[in-house]
Amino acid sequence: MGGFPVDCPTRGDHLPRGKLRDSALPPSEPGASSCYAFHIATKTQEELSTSVTEVSQNPLRAGMRLEPTAPPCTVVIFGASGDLTKRKLLPALYRLAQQRLVPNEFAILGTARQPHSDEEFRALMKAALTEFGADDSLNESEWESFAKRIFYIAGDFGEAELYQKLRTKLEEIDSEFDTKGNRIFYLATAPDFFGVVAKQLGDAKLGKPGKGSWTRLIVEKPFGRDLASARMLNKTLASVFDESQIYRIDHYLGKETVQNLLVFRFANSIFEPLWNRQYIDHIQITNAETIGVEGRGGYYENAGALRDMIQNHVFQVTSLIAMEPPASLSANGVRDEKIKAMQSVRPINDDIEQSVVRGQYGPGTVLGDTVPGYRDEPGVDPNSSTETFAALKLYFDNWRWAGVPFYLRSGKRLQKHITEIAIQFKEVPQRLFNDSDAPLQPNVLVIRIQPNEGISLRFGAKLPGQALRIRSVNMDFRYGSSFGVKPPEAYERLLLDCMLGDSTLYARRDMVERGWEIVTPILEAWKKPAPDFPNYEAGSWGPQAAFELIERDGREWRKL
Repeated sequence: MGGFPVDCPTRGDHLPRGKLRDSALPPSEPGASSCYAFHIATKTQEELSTSVTEVSQNPLRAGMRLEPTAPPCTVVIFGASGDLTKRKLLPALYRLAQQRLVPNEFAILGTARQPHSDEEFRALMKAALTEFGADDSLNESEWESFAKRIFYIAGDFGEAELYQKLRTKLEEIDSEFDTKGNRIFYLATAPDFFGVVAKQLGDAKLGKPGKGSWTRLIVEKPFGRDLASARMLNKTLASVFDESQIYRIDHYLGKETVQNLLVFRFANSIFEPLWNRQYIDHIQITNAETIGVEGRGGYYENAGALRDMIQNHVFQVTSLIAMEPPASLSANGVRDEKIKAMQSVRPINDDIEQSVVRGQYGPGTVLGDTVPGYRDEPGVDPNSSTETFAALKLYFDNWRWAGVPFYLRSGKRLQKHITEIAIQFKEVPQRLFNDSDAPLQPNVLVIRIQPNEGISLRFGAKLPGQALRIRSVNMDFRYGSSFGVKPPEAYERLLLDCMLGDSTLYARRDMVERGWEIVTPILEAWKKPAPDFPNYEAGSWGPQAAFELIERDGREWRKL
């Protein structure tokens, strides 16, 4: 079945054909959806009953949750002609529509400086969707249903006239599509415009919701470039929006494996009792990319690996590993525990040289292709001291993690594209198998975030035969092969959560500022130019100093 549902799933008296209502699941907040629907494309009641029976009897589909359907709303995208909109936002919204996770009362309003009519903008979005969005060919009937809800207004983000036009258009959309005055403002712009747009929305009286409706603001990263700028931006946003309205997006938190960390830890009794300093020797978190700056040299020169990856993505994942069990899975319940963990991170102000490493790639070979060094990339200063690799050692000074080092590393032009968390357990207290022909290796639990999302556990096992020979083996779980479905894209999940008013997977103000508090002393120390850049070859695993960082503690990086 193509297109949007015929009836609004948020009205109590109507349900779209092919959906089942679960009244036991309450809406997340006033104005949120009153309907949670399990989405089955059906045409007759008989087929519907068959599908429901299949869900209850097919063990491969057991445990599938009821999907919440978004309430009526309009998504306003600032920077609608940009790469993020084309590659991520529009395809994600289209897939949500295909899955009937947004209702009939839904619209998209794009705005940017480029002059386009509605039809021209729709044509651009269709081309983007064809290139970046669908695995299969675009369904024309579905697209037509989706496209008639897309609109565009050109204007300058700093001029009040644009926001008056937006107000008028939003009122027209509310009237035409019955979107109830619910609005999401998505800042897919350059960071310099975040505060500008927020202030203008406030001046135009668009920041506060009307009676019975809601208004939310999604802010893309980078959220500031140091502690002072992050605090200033937070102050600017808070002058217009309540904290509950602000959604600071980190697409890593929308990845299926990252979300599964909470389930893995708190839904399985065999792991959480071991999740502490008594049993864990150390933890490694690796974010490795084979790509370079991909034509974004101008942006990256003002960012670097510490700002671009460690301060947000890697710290968010680290907090999920380090946090205590939350009292509930409410947004603030989870985020309270994450910030508590990060607040216990030991300051490294006086130990930067021993705890932090920076690097910059030179020319080399990646996946068989010869690539230039960072300083030879377009838009990069030929004498640049911007780091493309960063590694650091953190300690959490609390009862759970006292003395357990967390080794974090992130870099570009490395040997392999991989993001994983490796939890290495302590060695056995007494070696009983000294006669074995191979040394006994510690148990390692590996959570792969990308690619090949999954979890593996390494343990020792005896080889068949008369002799006592031990080898390390892996129990391996992969999402793709275990569930037979492709996980949704991160932006799909995060956009839907924002529509539903669920901010669990979004960064809170205190978490953002705490991340900057940790890295700002490092950034200050790195203002002095690095004399030995570039210091690692493209296609390697980073500078030698990164290996020395962990080897000084008698440990080594995992071979990936």
